[in-house]
Amino acid sequence: MPQVTPTSYQTMTISKSNIEVPLKYSATLKGTADVTITPQISGQLTEVCITEGQQVKKGAVLFRIDSRDAQLELESAEANLLAAKAQESSALLEYESSKNLYEKKIVSKYVLDNAENTYKQAQASAAQYKATANRARVNLSYCTITAPVDGIIGSIPVYAGDQVSPSTYLTMVSGNAKMYAEFSVSETILEERVHLDVKDTESLLAGLPDVKFFFKTGAEYPLKGRITSITGTVDRTTGTLTCKATFPNPDGGLYSGVQGTVVIPFAVSDVMVVPQNAVVRLQNKSLAYKVGADSCAYSVIVETVGFGSDRDLVVTKGLEEGDVIVTEGANNLYEGQRVIF
Repeated sequence: MPQVTPTSYQTMTISKSNIEVPLKYSATLKGTADVTITPQISGQLTEVCITEGQQVKKGAVLFRIDSRDAQLELESAEANLLAAKAQESSALLEYESSKNLYEKKIVSKYVLDNAENTYKQAQASAAQYKATANRARVNLSYCTITAPVDGIIGSIPVYAGDQVSPSTYLTMVSGNAKMYAEFSVSETILEERVHLDVKDTESLLAGLPDVKFFFKTGAEYPLKGRITSITGTVDRTTGTLTCKATFPNPDGGLYSGVQGTVVIPFAVSDVMVVPQNAVVRLQNKSLAYKVGADSCAYSVIVETVGFGSDRDLVVTKGLEEGDVIVTEGANNLYEGQRVIF
């Protein structure tokens, strides 16, 4: 006959519910428009106009290169262009005069053709000098280096007085109005949670939930993001796909290079959730105590998985909906013990 004890236990009836399973992935933040800044021309750096970590707007001056040679080249090119235009005007007058005389049969066709050829040569020469002047103007503009996007200045390894060239790294402007977190997701996980056979990428991404970003300190970034890209190919070495989640960054609180965790809360339907204290670990087994019709507790082997909760587990095998199990005090039970309600 089962032993009766005066101890009371808490129980629960198993039912199915809908939960969110937070999948966590290590991620690195990058600006959506990280731009490496290098000079377009060679020369001496005369001014560094920004500091590391400074917030800048698009068009803000970052560096200046000695522009004296470029200025002289522009002035020379513009002077040559003026002379070429003058020659073009004179050649045009000569051509029009020869054309008028030819129509009056005062000069020969040879004289007219010669005047026309001279005018065309003058036109070509003027066009060439115009291109030279435009090139010189562009080279002069390269002496002032500006920010191509809104963002934050990265490290600056150069100083005023340094000689720079198109291969010289000056800094990086991290476009930070939006930041993306790059991470890898298992192909298996995506197949379980997402319909990868969706042909329309936009529809696939639209069906994914909002995501969260947590810093290494455990602090949560207050604004949620969206997964905005999934690579179309699987890395066969790791079996993963690369994903990017984009987060708004209106206050500049996110920085390129920061590492943290992206959390994707996938919804799961019709699962059995039990408190962790209802599951007893015994060597390599997990047990739950099911209450029989005789009010006695009998152990059953269960299989469980965690889903990001500090208090609950999902039972995948061993229990069925409607079963009554012991929760509080399950660690103190032994087989066949009567449970007093």
